[in-house]
Amino acid sequence: MSLADNTTSKIEPTSEIDIDKRVYDLYNEYCHGHIDRREFLRRCGAITVAGVSGLVMAQALLPRYAQAQTISFTDERIMPSYVEYPSPDGTSGEMRGYLVKPAGDGPFPAVLVIHENRGLNPYVEDVARRLAVAGFLALAPDGLFPVGGYPGNDDDGRELQKSLDQTKLKQDMLASARFVKDHEASNNNLGAVGFCWGGGTVNWLAVEMGDDLAAGVPFYGAAAASEDVASISAPLLIQSAEDDERINAMWPEFEKALQANDTAFERHLYAGTRHGFHNNSTPRFDEGAAALAEERTVAFFSEHLG
Repeated sequence: MSLADNTTSKIEPTSEIDIDKRVYDLYNEYCHGHIDRREFLRRCGAITVAGVSGLVMAQALLPRYAQAQTISFTDERIMPSYVEYPSPDGTSGEMRGYLVKPAGDGPFPAVLVIHENRGLNPYVEDVARRLAVAGFLALAPDGLFPVGGYPGNDDDGRELQKSLDQTKLKQDMLASARFVKDHEASNNNLGAVGFCWGGGTVNWLAVEMGDDLAAGVPFYGAAAASEDVASISAPLLIQSAEDDERINAMWPEFEKALQANDTAFERHLYAGTRHGFHNNSTPRFDEGAAALAEERTVAFFSEHLG
């Protein structure tokens, strides 16, 4: 059952440098681990547009987390902490996450916030704080905790995450979901939101958890296998970028499977945006589209989680 399939009007990206599409495409390859940093910079160095080197454009795309923080660690509206909990089928048997509780008395609806393919970086922690300000008990697990945690930079984080047993890494996300759902401050209604790798993991959790997941919001994440869609009970809010060839190529088959199984879903395709448009630490960020996607996410969780 499709509730909506909307296209948002184009919003110009915020960047002081006019970055060539070829550099964006190379950055997308780099972010997904198809080329390393050296090859990314080498290829960008061969590009020059209007006297601007592709290397300058490439440097502008690298994340700047300090400038991207929107909610302070010490904001009085939230109570953040790092917590450890069991994950018996995961990488090491133990997991760690960033738990952000709204100030005041609960219980609160719970939301799992799943990082990209590089561990729990500051951007994802900030998303957890934003959700807590909106009234949700948010847990952002660090899939890299069993191997030392997010290393402080995305390059090393990406390599660490790629080195993990992916089946066990997903089990760590499943254990995290169950931990926050059953937390004493939770009302036992669970939602999940994720970005890139995390978006695909939201779709995977929807299959694995069935009725135990009340709502899922994948941002530009890989689709669930068509044969698994029948196991999905949670309504999905699917957030898609217009310029995202790999993920969007999966959509027709995914949509067909969702419709065939009468799965409740909405899909929003944000015109003029690129994969990663919600991440406000790089020029891929589209302020207007990200704000609208976040508004829709909060409203969706409020509707389905109580």
